[in-house]
Amino acid sequence: MATFVLNQPLISLLFMTTLFSHYPASLASTLTEQDNTTTTHLHFYLHDTLSGSNPSAVRVAGLNPNATSLSFGDIVIFDDPLTKEPDLNSTLVGRAQGYYTHVSKEDLTLMMVVNLVFLEGRFNGSTLSVIGRNSVLNKVREFPIVGGTGAFRGATGWVLDQTYSVDPRTGDGIFEFDVFLV
Repeated sequence: MATFVLNQPLISLLFMTTLFSHYPASLASTLTEQDNTTTTHLHFYLHDTLSGSNPSAVRVAGLNPNATSLSFGDIVIFDDPLTKEPDLNSTLVGRAQGYYTHVSKEDLTLMMVVNLVFLEGRFNGSTLSVIGRNSVLNKVREFPIVGGTGAFRGATGWVLDQTYSVDPRTGDGIFEFDVFLV
């Protein structure tokens, strides 16, 4: 004679099977319909200025603090303006605040930790947190959005970053950002 041992997982499985087999079909379709997502697209330009009397990015650590280019191990803190157009004098929409570290011995690859802080329009006061690998010499770089605040609370998504222009003498650059939020 066979004996069955009713343990807690088996009881739970039997209960759930019995419970959900009696739900009306309309409830199942309602749950499926709530799974829709929307995507928000933002577009702006980041101005990273390492030179001049009022830089927005400052090297704070590295093996050679007087070097004119980034080297492995360098850390740069930044508070860069975000504008609607590539012209620095166009409408300020926010600031990119964070740091990047040169993390590759073989090429120009940075580890980016960025908070995009929005200062105008319906997203005023909201932020997005972005962390990722930046292979600077790639035409397009992609970074994950790992969270946000305000209108972007709980946000996920990605950022596509392209170099708009770079001054080879100073390293100052303008970068085009396309942000996609889910």
